[in-house]
Amino acid sequence: MATLQSGILLAENETLVMEIEAELWASSSNPIARFFGAIAKFIAMILGHRKKGFLVITDKRIVEVKTNINWYCFTTGKEVKYVLPSSVKEIGYTRSATFLCCCPMFQLYYESFTQRTAVQLQGVDESGAKKVADVFYNAIVHA
Repeated sequence: MATLQSGILLAENETLVMEIEAELWASSSNPIARFFGAIAKFIAMILGHRKKGFLVITDKRIVEVKTNINWYCFTTGKEVKYVLPSSVKEIGYTRSATFLCCCPMFQLYYESFTQRTAVQLQGVDESGAKKVADVFYNAIVHA
């Protein structure tokens, strides 16, 4: 069994397809927003607060993981959600322009019957965003 960055343990015959770390500090790919997000993350780190989010895609399941850590080492909150293939209505990605149309931002999203989740993709272009959406779709279809 392999342990991932997100802390999820894979089952014996389960293969990791993709693990996406969500950008929870910067609001866009705009360099100014990323700068302010890095400052907020640094200040929170000094104060002992961290938050991480992951979307884990395997060949058998899709898992959302959100973790809050306070006082440098105490996990004060952890939320783990399994995405049921039958509940997903729509999967895709969006592209929006930031910083006066100079910096495109890509978000992977999926909509289910109970919620809509969007994850900002870091350092990808349109083909990378399409690949992530295709991998997610294939994992849902074959589950």
